[in-house]
Amino acid sequence: MKTVLLAAALLLSAGAAHAAETTVAVAANFTEPAKEIAKAFTARTGHTAVLSFGATGQFYAQIKQDAPFTVLLAADDTTPAKAVEDGLAVAESRFTYAIGRLVLWSKDPAKVGGEETLKKAAFDKVALANPAVAPYGAAAVQAMKKLGVFDALQPKFVQGNTIAQTYQFVETGNAEVGFVALSQVALKAGGSRWLVPEALHDPIRQDAVLLKKGAGDEAAKAFLAFLKGPEAGAVIAKYGYGTAATN
Repeated sequence: MKTVLLAAALLLSAGAAHAAETTVAVAANFTEPAKEIAKAFTARTGHTAVLSFGATGQFYAQIKQDAPFTVLLAADDTTPAKAVEDGLAVAESRFTYAIGRLVLWSKDPAKVGGEETLKKAAFDKVALANPAVAPYGAAAVQAMKKLGVFDALQPKFVQGNTIAQTYQFVETGNAEVGFVALSQVALKAGGSRWLVPEALHDPIRQDAVLLKKGAGDEAAKAFLAFLKGPEAGAVIAKYGYGTAATN
């Protein structure tokens, strides 16, 4: 019996020795799926992914200033590519983990009814993320310009620093409608929404990349490998994202 207990103790201590922690910068639109994926990752591997959420552009500025992130899950594909170009990330590690969808959303079940909602503009405020740092905000601007409503709606803009803050503007009633990520409302009942046609904006391809600080980090590499797998893929799909394989 003592031999069995000793063997079990040795196995547990060996597992603890190999378990590690890695720090992941996550685009705000991917907050909820990232939390689920990180929990499953820990359960599967024993490693821990410490998540920070924010705007992709702001994260990149921090990474250039030597922020301690090992992995970047961006809201676009250009920032990870730039990180590789600037020598801040590992080139062969970059891949598309999700393709986002833009939604015009309101808590009012009668407020949003397609593109006519934007053309009629029967609201005081429309929320969107800062297009300079948030790809979902840039997509919203592209969509409004293609519909020919940008100039008329601009005085009504309420701008969030991130897509998470943009969602809060609509959730709290500071804006009657807002451009948010489908992932933020995919599991939410009530209200009204319009899934903005992808033809109205550039694809929101969200790439992941291993940063140079994580080049020798086994937990960081394991997290990216897990993100490519079926368990993470099921979570990504649940929140309304497409994947590179399906687009």
